[in-house]
Amino acid sequence: MQKKPDINMDKQDNTLLSIKNLSVGFYTDEGEIVAVNDVSYDIERGKTLAVVGESGCGKSVTAMTAMKLIPSPPGRILGGSIKFKGVEVTTAGEKQMRKLRGNEIAMIFQEPMTSLNPVYTIGEQIAEAIELHQNLKGDQAWTKAVEMLDKVGIAEPAKRAWDYPHQMSGGMRQRVMIAMAISCEPALLIADEPTTALDVTIQAQILELLRQLQETNNMSILLITHDLGVVAENAHDVVVMYASKIVEKADINSLFSKPMHPYTMGLLRSLPKLDEDSTRLETIAGAVPNPSNFPPGCKFHPRCPHCMDICRSEEPQLVEIEPGRHTACWLYCK
Repeated sequence: MQKKPDINMDKQDNTLLSIKNLSVGFYTDEGEIVAVNDVSYDIERGKTLAVVGESGCGKSVTAMTAMKLIPSPPGRILGGSIKFKGVEVTTAGEKQMRKLRGNEIAMIFQEPMTSLNPVYTIGEQIAEAIELHQNLKGDQAWTKAVEMLDKVGIAEPAKRAWDYPHQMSGGMRQRVMIAMAISCEPALLIADEPTTALDVTIQAQILELLRQLQETNNMSILLITHDLGVVAENAHDVVVMYASKIVEKADINSLFSKPMHPYTMGLLRSLPKLDEDSTRLETIAGAVPNPSNFPPGCKFHPRCPHCMDICRSEEPQLVEIEPGRHTACWLYCK
């Protein structure tokens, strides 16, 4: 197999994916809503970046836009830049994107049962991806598909390759999705809630598998989740999103030891603590605002215990408070 070329990539530049000032909107019956607003982050080679936030904050939309998988209409890129190995994704044609998707950038979707075709065996589906992106055909592609199933820890892979998705458990289907995603040895793996609906034992196995694959292949991972426990164990850097915008960016140690934004503080306080007697978990008051009717000023101010007058009228910008620490809060931006 030929080595993939490093397109326009400076050898001194360790950035694999760079998103700058990205905004994405959707046409609806209520008018156009902005689902992603001025989002910027970088993913380095061999590192894991976790994007955290409640449902509807724009985590998945940003990732889907990076692969140009947002249907247009109703979605459209309102502005900004997405560069993968120096290639501008926002202006790339469909032919160029087909070479990137699956080959250079792969994605594990939230629900494997809806991502796998029920009328084809899992071996056929993995082999199809291999034939599409690699110089392997027929028996060679099938052999590699079986190897991928073995790599993700599926017992009797040669036999299970002939199974259909409904013949496998949720954890097994998730492993199949990972096998398909890594079959072309992508530089970037986007894992969108990869452990949703799995029990804790299978969750741990899946996450450990991703860590092993990352170490073996020097693969970068964009981990999309709402589970801060998963983030603590797997990420190098963290982006916290709320209501379409980034409210905090930091390395994993800084974020957990000293959260800055009130929303991040609330998320961390909601985690169960084994050293405390109380079984009641803290919650963040209120609810995520409707994207068609965001509040003025800081979008978090209706739920914030530190809300000031300026928060109700002016939206804070994401600024660097300390080296490598960014937050968007008037507590620091005054």
